[in-house]
Amino acid sequence: MDYKRLIIRGISYSQTQSGAYALLLEHEETSVKLPVVIGNFEAQSISLGLEKDIHPPRPLTHDLFAQFVKNTGYKLESVIIYQIKDGVFFSNINFKNPVNEDELILDARTSDAVAMAVRFDAPIFTTSEVLNEAGILLELEESPKIQVDTDEPEVSDYNDLSGATVEELNQMLNDAVRDEDFDTALRIQEEIKRRNKKIE
Repeated sequence: MDYKRLIIRGISYSQTQSGAYALLLEHEETSVKLPVVIGNFEAQSISLGLEKDIHPPRPLTHDLFAQFVKNTGYKLESVIIYQIKDGVFFSNINFKNPVNEDELILDARTSDAVAMAVRFDAPIFTTSEVLNEAGILLELEESPKIQVDTDEPEVSDYNDLSGATVEELNQMLNDAVRDEDFDTALRIQEEIKRRNKKIE
């Protein structure tokens, strides 16, 4: 299968779910972003895994498991986010024993899989299907546009998207990603895709 490699772009506080965070992954070639909602502990663990110079006084759960994997002689080869179903991402962690070539594949929550991947500097992949269904194609590096006072409601006020034009939906999508409100961005993108299918 032709897997698409992802890089970690950052972790931000979720605008829509209290106590949750948004892990932002990006496809290297197309810049399509894949936002994954994760918990506080997992966000902390991924952040600590990325900061190689910071070591907690006692090992976290992911540190403990990583040490166990190393002691068994296995190496974490890759993480594959292979499916999204009802808004939930499904992932595999792929291990390999370099001595006898034994392979081991474990089903895992995506947040745990990424937390392990950063500890082994392992690549993270996904499929075209997952990117097409949940990816957001926007450049976050764009300079924020100067806002002119209008009577238009905020993005979060748009509960019913059916009355908005495609142009308005695209603007709302830009605003949602700029504000790191990825849940709303996904909802808007689904509405845009639904309309595009009707046109086709």
